[in-house]
Amino acid sequence: MILYQLRCADEHSFEAWFRNSTSYDEQTVAGDVECPYCGSTNVSKAPMAPHLATSRGDGGDQEASAQKAEDSAREVSAQPVSDVNVMDERRAQEVAQQILDAVGQIHDYAEEHFENVGDEFASEARKMHYGDTEERGIYGKTSEEDAEELKEEGIDFLRIPGQSRRNN
Repeated sequence: MILYQLRCADEHSFEAWFRNSTSYDEQTVAGDVECPYCGSTNVSKAPMAPHLATSRGDGGDQEASAQKAEDSAREVSAQPVSDVNVMDERRAQEVAQQILDAVGQIHDYAEEHFENVGDEFASEARKMHYGDTEERGIYGKTSEEDAEELKEEGIDFLRIPGQSRRNN
């Protein structure tokens, strides 16, 4: 797996994992890579050294496991790409799949238990926050500007990655 630092046309910077550089190229051309801030699919690689990650599934609590995965990622990212062995690639793919599965579960839960308000998310969140409508679980989309305004108004919400991108 390769972690790329990306930048959209609006200069938002974010990271994304890809199986390999070819996967990045294919997904970008297909418009499947989108900025988590503004939704733009006009993205490109930002200057950086690519990182590769692995996981050593040796149990323990989640914090310790996360730290071990991060330490492993640092070890592997320090190696030239040609020195990364097949086992590291396999482990990295397993971790990436676990992340994709977890995001999928979050989306499934939201779709099953919350109301989809689509592009009216910011408006509906404000109505609930100010008592103009009853509180309920909602999900939808909002612009980066509206998200910043909600945050400034003290309205709690959680942003989760979109599910449109699939690792081919």
